[in-house]
Amino acid sequence: MTKPSSRLHFLDAIRAFAIVMMLQGHFVHALLGDSYRDRDNIIYNIWEYFRGMTAPTFFTITGFIFTYLLLKQKSKGLDNPRVLKGIKRAIKVIFWGYLLRLSFYAVFTGTVNPSFFYVDVLQCIGTSLLLLIGVYLILYKYNEVLFQNAMLVIGVVVFLLQPVYGTCILEFLPKTLANYFTSSNGSIFTLFPWFGYVSFGSFMATLFLKYGKRKLFYSYATVGLLSIGALLIFASSSVLMLLYNLTNIGVFKSVAYNNFLFIRLGNVSVLFAVFMILKNHLSNPIITKIGGKTLSIYIIHFFILYGSWFGLGLNKFFYRDLTPVQTVIGALSFVVGICALVLCYYKYEEKLKLQLQFLTKFISQKIKISLFEVFTGIKNNLIQRYKNIR
Repeated sequence: MTKPSSRLHFLDAIRAFAIVMMLQGHFVHALLGDSYRDRDNIIYNIWEYFRGMTAPTFFTITGFIFTYLLLKQKSKGLDNPRVLKGIKRAIKVIFWGYLLRLSFYAVFTGTVNPSFFYVDVLQCIGTSLLLLIGVYLILYKYNEVLFQNAMLVIGVVVFLLQPVYGTCILEFLPKTLANYFTSSNGSIFTLFPWFGYVSFGSFMATLFLKYGKRKLFYSYATVGLLSIGALLIFASSSVLMLLYNLTNIGVFKSVAYNNFLFIRLGNVSVLFAVFMILKNHLSNPIITKIGGKTLSIYIIHFFILYGSWFGLGLNKFFYRDLTPVQTVIGALSFVVGICALVLCYYKYEEKLKLQLQFLTKFISQKIKISLFEVFTGIKNNLIQRYKNIR
């Protein structure tokens, strides 16, 4: 197995892991009974901690994979085919983010449900990709190293300024736009701080592209990620307090007291290292396919769990009503079922499209024949009446 191939399998495996964690996390969070949400329970505590890694992992791997594919191209700037593909992908993701939140009941009554305007993970990912492309188009034409360092600096600054922008309400902006920057109106994910993880993923991708072909790269990278991850998890708060004591800049203290961003980045670093260690065992085509169909999996899961357009999902009938045993069995069935459904669709996609085209053509012909017969009958009736009048 060549290194490039291993690297791609390694990236897809992380993305597959993230989407599976998202599936079970949403299922358990939505359906587990309130009486079992006991934070003194070690099992629930462990589950909750690992669930908190899902979004940071997803945003980091998004920035990593997009930048990796973007910079692999020999052409630069607007000539890079990945730029246009990325813009199209981002717009598609944002479109689906809004479409999934649309209530047909509200539309039929002549209104739009307020939650339609909330920014969720898909809108945030799409906007982050557009912002990443913008930074690339501005900086990469000047200097490759400048783009690389800028992504690292942007990630650090976004994390450090979280106490500043985290409390902003932005009442002067239209709510639809403000929802991308503040959660005060109901948004689940906002562009900041989540673009910070995309930036760190982008920075990591530049290092992989620059040094990835060196003989001992994976060994050094694994040790480095484990070390950085451990420092971020266990020492980042102390370092931030040290910076506060040296500079008396209050933002360092504020971040240290609510240091979830850097700690989660440490979790992601350790996770990357683990998958790098296992990279030679992650070439299973099912893992690769799941990692490559995350958008479809997300869309299908949203319909089944939350009901989307009509609100008739599992969440409506079993909201926080399941026992732990029921939840575990249900979550496993949910994950396997959603992944199997999506993979089966893509396996028979061409056949299904042909059958759909045939069915559409058949119905269209029947409609044409019926309309022809109706119009012929009307025409004959009019002719007969005209003859009778004469």
